[in-house]
Amino acid sequence: MLHTIRYFLSIPLAFAVINAASHAIAQAPLVGDPAQGKDFFQQSCALCHADALAANNTEINKQAPSLVGVFGRKAGSGTSFNYTAALKNSGLTWDAPTLDKYLTGPSALVPGTAMPFAVPDAQTRANVIAYLATLKLPANFKPGTPAVMVPSIPVPQDPGAWQNAAPGVKHHLTLANLPAPFATKSAGYGPHVIHRPDGAEVSVPPGFTAKIFASGLGGARYLRVAPNGDIFLAQTGPSIIRVLRAADGADTPTVNQLYADGLDHPFGLAFYPPGKNPQWLYVANNNSIVRFPYHNGDLQATGEPQVIVPELEESHGGHSTRDVTFSLDGKRMFISVGSGSNVATHVSLPDKSPDEIKAWEAEHGLGAAWGGETNRADILVTDPEGKTPLHTFATGIRNGVGIAIHPVTGDLWTSVNERDGLGDDLVPDYITRVREGGYYGWPWYYLGNFEDPRWPGARPDLAGKAIVPDVLLQSHSASLEMCFYTASHGPAAFPAEYNGDAFAAEHGSWNRSTRTGYKVIRVRLKDGVPTGEYDDFLTGFVVDNAYVWGRPVGVAEAHDGALLMTEDGNGTLWRISYKGQ
Repeated sequence: MLHTIRYFLSIPLAFAVINAASHAIAQAPLVGDPAQGKDFFQQSCALCHADALAANNTEINKQAPSLVGVFGRKAGSGTSFNYTAALKNSGLTWDAPTLDKYLTGPSALVPGTAMPFAVPDAQTRANVIAYLATLKLPANFKPGTPAVMVPSIPVPQDPGAWQNAAPGVKHHLTLANLPAPFATKSAGYGPHVIHRPDGAEVSVPPGFTAKIFASGLGGARYLRVAPNGDIFLAQTGPSIIRVLRAADGADTPTVNQLYADGLDHPFGLAFYPPGKNPQWLYVANNNSIVRFPYHNGDLQATGEPQVIVPELEESHGGHSTRDVTFSLDGKRMFISVGSGSNVATHVSLPDKSPDEIKAWEAEHGLGAAWGGETNRADILVTDPEGKTPLHTFATGIRNGVGIAIHPVTGDLWTSVNERDGLGDDLVPDYITRVREGGYYGWPWYYLGNFEDPRWPGARPDLAGKAIVPDVLLQSHSASLEMCFYTASHGPAAFPAEYNGDAFAAEHGSWNRSTRTGYKVIRVRLKDGVPTGEYDDFLTGFVVDNAYVWGRPVGVAEAHDGALLMTEDGNGTLWRISYKGQ
């Protein structure tokens, strides 16, 4: 009897031991491959993070801090980068388990972090962490100093400097203005975003007023106004879409609620078909296009998202914003996809023979990149149902964050972030009409026939074939969403001289020794054709060389003629209206 009891007791005990052993095996840390981790880093992380020191053994900071020596470092403790308060106050110290948790879900571990994307695959995380463990600081490492601006040229002689920005200031950059590559050092000065200082105001032209319309909108990015006047806002970080409603002329919304959630870092929004009675709201996720059934007045999604384009590109990381818009006749759907890197590398863009390039371009378009950059740095096109195979409309557009259709001419336009690392005044961002089949230079050339010095002699066949954009903007402005102003009436409508012009949000520089951007600009058009000129329209978000309190992202024309603007530094939505002199 005792033997029988012992036997039956041993069965669950044995199972418990087996299960515990199996669980231990399942939970055993994965062994990472540093070489594979380096390849992934170069393709997916190097746009923002450096993995090497400068020649003088100082850190290289980009849009995110250097990761050399990250193991054993307290989160947010580096002296030469403006970390978010969330990371500084996290209390974390970077080791393999902590990095694994952070890369699994950055905002889950550190709410408020600026890290936008996770690395969902466990083996890939292990590979990246194994690679980061090899990035050790040398004995003669020189710690950085607090991030401050060191102007390359005196501010009075620098038309792009934030100190010289003011409503009405005119700019007209031409190819004759371009310096040589590396005429100045490449800076790494990410902004330190603070709450709105007491008494701080933005500046707009005489007769205009600018007020915060709504706040508390974390991750406020892209704007689109429905035909009935409802305001749709993509909050990219939280992966949600919000809808706001206000009467014409109102300073605050009467409705401010969630429209849809569970998306994948949404950015671009578009109603379809064009006109007053759309049936769908299209959403550009990070790597797909989906749509919700929509009828004027809907305040929440009435159905599950329908997948129209399941995948835009195969690589990961790099520029994450996607925009979507439709031709005036509603027959074509355009999608912008930014590059995976600053200027590509031989890892992401391995060598091809001339014959291989010719065959590739026959299928993908002149100047189309390949490898990890396939279907990137392009504007793609298909039909609204996604049935036509996705293909390139134009190539070599490094990061066409915003796209828009001119309401009269039907031309496709884009607002572009150009490449970094060539100095304070290279390469100019731009806003331009997009020519079908056109090649715009990236990564081998810029602004026509200027060869990027980081790809010397790589593509002589493309010499002279890159299109010069219509409107050159101050380098490193980070031009984001754009819209055309069409209102001719309404309680907030602008004067007639603004009708037909474009507005664009300039998110602001990190790769310039004196800040530029952090404003909204007005792009001049005449009969639908750009003149090459643009004016500062809304300025004032820069406090000094280190601090800013707003970073414009989205612009859209409201139902009552006001101009709406989002900024993602403090998560606010602004309303700019005209009240008269």
